[in-house]
Amino acid sequence: MSFWIVTDAACDLPKAYVDSISGITVMPMYYRMDGIDHPCTLGDAAAWHPFYEALRNGKVATTAQVSTAEYQKVFRELTEKGEQILCIVFSSGLSGTYQAALLAQEMILEENPGAKILVVDSLCASAGQGLFVHYAIRKRQEGLSLDETAQWLIDHRQQFAHWFTVDDLSTLKRGGRVSATAAFMGSMLKIKPILHVNYEGKLIPREKVQGRKKSLKVLAEKAAELAVPQQGQTVFIGHGDCEADAEYTLECMKALGFEPKEVMITAIGAIIGAHSGPGTLAVFFLANER
Repeated sequence: MSFWIVTDAACDLPKAYVDSISGITVMPMYYRMDGIDHPCTLGDAAAWHPFYEALRNGKVATTAQVSTAEYQKVFRELTEKGEQILCIVFSSGLSGTYQAALLAQEMILEENPGAKILVVDSLCASAGQGLFVHYAIRKRQEGLSLDETAQWLIDHRQQFAHWFTVDDLSTLKRGGRVSATAAFMGSMLKIKPILHVNYEGKLIPREKVQGRKKSLKVLAEKAAELAVPQQGQTVFIGHGDCEADAEYTLECMKALGFEPKEVMITAIGAIIGAHSGPGTLAVFFLANER
């Protein structure tokens, strides 16, 4: 193992997957509900069910990024052990985490000029960031150096496609992504938005469809149409307490003739779920462009 990977809990990777990998640290993030701060670490669908039930019952959650001090502590501990670090962070288009990591990097290099720390802005979110980390792990296993892996990620990050839908517009309304009128009318007419993460790492609406099943089929169509290469793809599917919908979306992909070589279905944790709500469904894959 030539270097250590550091990322954050916004990656929504399954805990069992991360536990099976050597040389990786996932920084906890925090969400607040009812005035109480809770650590957001990695979990599975069962672990996040109570969080989504609270949202369904009208609770509101807010989130916080990883602090510079937290990054500094982890960077210091790893570099003092002689580790080189590749830090992969949540999109700078959605969080200030990237700037916090850069500041921590600068501070540690002032303390220890011989340390090697590279910080890469994934411009990805949720399991899209998880897929980005997955490829970093794969490149490390293939024998690429820290510099080579970081450069591969930078060269290919605009190919990490993210397509989302949500079941309820109320959470997007609270976050200011849709107006109160649009949320009300959308709920009345069962309108479901199709969103994606753009080149700047920001979540933006792309189209609207009527009905939940139709929205899931559109996500499957996006993957089947846009995935490059068509053969040997790794696809991650993230869900906000709606695993059956994730399985349905995968079946829709297969019905369209798109058979990924590797599929990971993973629960979306509180950092993303607080802003997208229960019933969020997202697909992530490589494409020619986002």
